[in-house]
Amino acid sequence: MDKIVITGHKGFVGSYIANYLQSKDHEVEGFEWVEHVVPDVSAYDWVIHCGAISDTTERDVDKVWAHNYEFTLRLLQVCENYNTNIQLVSTSAVYGNNTSFKESDPVYPQTPYAWSKYLIDKFLKENGYENFGMLVQNFRYFNVYGPGEGHKGDQMSLVSKFQKQASQDGVIKLFEGSDKFKRDLVSVHDVAVVHEKMMHETDTCGVFNLGTGKAVNVEEVAKSIAKRYDAKIEYIPMPDHLKSQYQEYTCADNTKLHNAIAIRHWHTIEEYINATN
Repeated sequence: MDKIVITGHKGFVGSYIANYLQSKDHEVEGFEWVEHVVPDVSAYDWVIHCGAISDTTERDVDKVWAHNYEFTLRLLQVCENYNTNIQLVSTSAVYGNNTSFKESDPVYPQTPYAWSKYLIDKFLKENGYENFGMLVQNFRYFNVYGPGEGHKGDQMSLVSKFQKQASQDGVIKLFEGSDKFKRDLVSVHDVAVVHEKMMHETDTCGVFNLGTGKAVNVEEVAKSIAKRYDAKIEYIPMPDHLKSQYQEYTCADNTKLHNAIAIRHWHTIEEYINATN
């Protein structure tokens, strides 16, 4: 049993990971964000750093910088001081409009959020993941979906957004051109499983894509959800402010992750839709 502290433990992913780890008999505590304060990590085996300004439309650069970059650097420092292992959360948004998604590929972040995550990636790479005196694992999440996203509003995954529209309004609003959009949709449960496995099945450090390795068609996802809820689909223009930053295609090359741990099954979107009330 490990003693683990999670930043962002009340958020969508952080809360799910916390509950999952507790079900595996780990001792889990949460850390509330307080400006200029980092948690005392001396008594913990692991820190899972989920806390961040994750709104991809946030334009307050100073706010994003303080939460996502400066706080993370301070957290890394205290973990190094006490040899406390850390798992960090990055994002596939660092790849921008790439069509190739391997950890060693060039990155093209388009938003302050993506830039803040990329700069942490860059710092770790330049200083050497193996040189910190503790395990440092950095996960580039792809498009995470699952229960508990209601508080995220427009930042919900497209899966949860479609489900909400279908169940409440009977109409899913889909961007024109979605028949050409494909996303790597990864279940939050699978994300939690990966975090736990990476703690105990490997001592590998570095950056890892966390996605299924399969891209699914966005329009087909919408149609499946519409059928499940007997809803209709309405096609709408994409807002101008989203056009330059919208990732039309994501698909993780998860070879490095699979080489580190054994993953028997990635849950499919069909399994999730059929299991949802």
